[in-house]
Amino acid sequence: MEKVRISKLMSEQGICSRREADKFIEMGWVFVDGECISQLGTKIYPMQKITLNKAAQAQQQKFVTILLNKPIGYVSGQPEPGYQPAVNLINQVSQFIDKRFSQRFSLSDLKNLAPAGRLDIDSQGLLVLTQDGRIAKQLIGADSKIGKEYLVRVEGSLSKERLALLNHGLSLDGSPLKRAEVRWQNQDQLRFILHEGKKRQIRRMCDLVNLKVTGLKRVRIGEIKLGNLPEGMWRYLRVDERF
Repeated sequence: MEKVRISKLMSEQGICSRREADKFIEMGWVFVDGECISQLGTKIYPMQKITLNKAAQAQQQKFVTILLNKPIGYVSGQPEPGYQPAVNLINQVSQFIDKRFSQRFSLSDLKNLAPAGRLDIDSQGLLVLTQDGRIAKQLIGADSKIGKEYLVRVEGSLSKERLALLNHGLSLDGSPLKRAEVRWQNQDQLRFILHEGKKRQIRRMCDLVNLKVTGLKRVRIGEIKLGNLPEGMWRYLRVDERF
């Protein structure tokens, strides 16, 4: 059995992100089978036990995760010409105060805050931004099984056969899509539940069955629902909430 870099194993095991792993290693906060490891690039066997000391665990507890109701016209990640990134909406004024969780906004919460998944510029709804590499991996890692739910307003007719194709049988970028759950919500709106996130996936799926998407809103990620969070506002993920 070959040895693997500790940072890679820590990411794969959901302990932290690779970047966080390198930082913790440099600080001397990582232990393998009880032995402190402080050399970047150190390789170990996959079955060896990796643990973090209390300082690293305390730092992880300070990481914040933010739930934003992204409006149309904002990009999820890097800014594009003429458009603002969604993170610009995270400020004291736009915080939605949850009576069950009293934490107030701090500028430090913006440091290393990154979107865990995309939501197209012309789509709206639930967007997760986090400082926590464990949550990012849970939501967008290659082996993520977290379901994401969307309400999609469409124009055009849809036969039973093409509805079945939306559920299973379509391919994008030369690869078959994972099984989805798609059903009519009302006369002109479909409800999608996806377990993957290819670029503009729903719009491209609808194109393949001759439907035009006129509105798209993400309403749930895993166990977390958009709920009554107003458009353009955000709140913290509470300590009692899990995806």
